[in-house]
Amino acid sequence: MTLRCHRLFSAALATMLAGGALAGALLTAPAAVADAWRDKEYWLKESGITNAWQVSKGAGVKVAIIDSGIDGNHPDLKGVVVGGTDVSGAGAPNGQKSIGAKTEHGTLVATMLAGRGHTTPTASPSPSASPTVPPAGGPDGIIGVAPEAEILAVSTWLGSPNPGGKTDQEQIPDAVRWAVDNGAKVINISLGSTSPVWPQSWDAAFLYAEQKDVVIVAAAGNRVGGNVQVGAPATIPGVLTVAGLDGDGRASVDSSSQGISIGVAAPAEDLLGGLPGGGYAQWAGTSGSAPIVSGVAALIRSKWPDMSAKQVINRIVSTAKDAGAPGKDPLYGYGVLNAEAALKDEVETTSTNPLGSIADWIRVHRRGDFSTPSEAPVASPTSAAPTLADPTVPVAATPAHVDDALPAAVVLGFGGIFAVIVVGAFIQLRRVAKNPSTAGEEAETGTLEAVDPPTRK
Repeated sequence: MTLRCHRLFSAALATMLAGGALAGALLTAPAAVADAWRDKEYWLKESGITNAWQVSKGAGVKVAIIDSGIDGNHPDLKGVVVGGTDVSGAGAPNGQKSIGAKTEHGTLVATMLAGRGHTTPTASPSPSASPTVPPAGGPDGIIGVAPEAEILAVSTWLGSPNPGGKTDQEQIPDAVRWAVDNGAKVINISLGSTSPVWPQSWDAAFLYAEQKDVVIVAAAGNRVGGNVQVGAPATIPGVLTVAGLDGDGRASVDSSSQGISIGVAAPAEDLLGGLPGGGYAQWAGTSGSAPIVSGVAALIRSKWPDMSAKQVINRIVSTAKDAGAPGKDPLYGYGVLNAEAALKDEVETTSTNPLGSIADWIRVHRRGDFSTPSEAPVASPTSAAPTLADPTVPVAATPAHVDDALPAAVVLGFGGIFAVIVVGAFIQLRRVAKNPSTAGEEAETGTLEAVDPPTRK
């Protein structure tokens, strides 16, 4: 990818971050009467999540959230964030400092995905006694789709100049590799760009995740933020891309883009989430749709720990409720998310990811050769040693050799044909000059040659 393409991609990514594809419409509110927010989480019932909880709540699954950092001290995230890092050079080492153009974004995503709610502290009957400290979780605040899952916070600085100096093209692959190396079974990326292409430098990181059997879920982007078409990384083969629905269950006009890479659709409007510092907000966008689907992926991986990432994705898309044009379409993908069916239905086992493979794409479009792995990329900072072997990294294929005489013969042959065409054209022009009546109409005028009308019989 040229330097110009790199700059265009960075600008496109920044445009999405600043243009509303992340936070969408944001209406903030204080933490008071938090249980009223719980009552407004309509997607828990409409998407079949409450019934899916009869099977699983995500216990034992780590979900990495690559975003603007997460406030692990939010009341609804107490005990949820179990690790993290910063790949921007400007955040906190544990990924829990809110940074970038949309500082609240990571906490909004985290509470929707794995919030556990909280219990409002009760006043002590005695003024001298210490106030009662409530346990983690409770009936107030936001309950996430996978309330027993654990979160890895991976902070990135996107959408504005990074004081840490690292570009978005450097941060994203570093974030993916760190998440994989630290035990994430699901990665949520509610970030994106207005460009469908991605830097070649990302190939190895997403291949790494695919070979390590990790589910990656990404937001499709929002029309209101200038994303008519899905942008990277949601266009990368094998990634489960999530489109957005409005309150009536139809493709959202403002909060969803469209594209052939979309896998499933989930609610994107009138969403609720937590803010850094303990508050709450109403927001919109596919950035909120993605953690709903990531949460369902965590429920599945908790129920069936040995199920492959390919099968997890297949289970989600094959149980979705068909919408829009019959079959897979660019607005809804395979259909509308049905969490209950994804956890309870019998689904045929598959050996392939219905959304493709980055390895196959690299072979075709980058001419990657996996038979001779090259040196693995330098590992990102990690708090835990990798437990799996390094995957193979694509190597450019050697160009095929052709007999030296063949190119010369091709050149001479085409040269002879060109000479014949030139001579023929010269002869035709001389003939037309001597007899103008043989000339036809000019092609650029669009007029037709005169035709005698048919005679009536």
